[in-house]
Amino acid sequence: MSPRPAFAADRLAFLLSVVPYLVDHPGVPVAEAAAHFGLTAKEMRQQVERITGMGVPGATKTYGPEDLFDIDWDALDERDEIVITNRVVIDDAPRFSAREAAALIAGLQYLQAVPGAADSEVLSGLIAKLARGASATPPPVAIDHGPRDAALDVLRGALASGHRVEFDYLNARGGRERRPVDPLRLESRDDAWYLRGWCHLRRDLRIFRIDRMEAVVDTGLAVLHTPDEVALSETLFDPSADDLVVEVRVAESALPGFAEYLSDDAQLVPDGEGYVRTSIRVAHFHSLKRLVASMAGLLTVTAPAEARREIAEWALQGRARYRSAPSEAG
Repeated sequence: MSPRPAFAADRLAFLLSVVPYLVDHPGVPVAEAAAHFGLTAKEMRQQVERITGMGVPGATKTYGPEDLFDIDWDALDERDEIVITNRVVIDDAPRFSAREAAALIAGLQYLQAVPGAADSEVLSGLIAKLARGASATPPPVAIDHGPRDAALDVLRGALASGHRVEFDYLNARGGRERRPVDPLRLESRDDAWYLRGWCHLRRDLRIFRIDRMEAVVDTGLAVLHTPDEVALSETLFDPSADDLVVEVRVAESALPGFAEYLSDDAQLVPDGEGYVRTSIRVAHFHSLKRLVASMAGLLTVTAPAEARREIAEWALQGRARYRSAPSEAG
């Protein structure tokens, strides 16, 4: 004897899965719904008919017609289509407001741009459901990801095909080198994209900012190192024994976004007026520039003197360029 379908052991579980599907697919043919749930057409029809005996008791603790699910029997009998006409509780359930739905849709649109984050079709379906299920029509939302970077397309393709890439890379010291790299992972942080890969020039794992790459090409050569073979940390930037220690004063309000720069043994010493003092590790003092610029007014480098001098000179050079720029005033 063939095993009973799973829904026979738990009719509630089946109800919770089949009703949302039928609501999202009004007029779905019995055969199509059966294929979706792995049933025969006869079994699907039987279960749909049983739905009409399910519901939630009303205020009198008894079941009236309005307290039970119902279907369009003519559509089922004459056209072999399933249409739910009375959706108990579902329409009364709390819904996202238009603003809440728009915020979630914006987040899902951002995820669609992240390589490997999720199936794009799944996200598109979820976005459509949020738009339909909100209490009001959400305002149009679109995430501007900036100019489409051709380098990202090449890197995504190389990751998918298992090919080595090469590119000219501008490091933080201003030097440019041609790097042959086995790509391992693409990651997005704030407004920047990074590639983790095995650099054949350095013979080690390296992290590259994509906006510092030029002339990115897929070499067509098979990689020697794959994500399955190389252990990658869950944090983007890992401390190294060769790192330099820099002391900083940072606003407490900025600590959540600053946490990735702190090592596990970092000490936060209160410094009054909502600030703390701590230390961070950097590969070289030049890498501090972008960090300081991104946290203007929230972070101050306090030691060593060489780091303070690097930051000060960089800031003075920027101010000099600004002052020397031609005025747009007529």
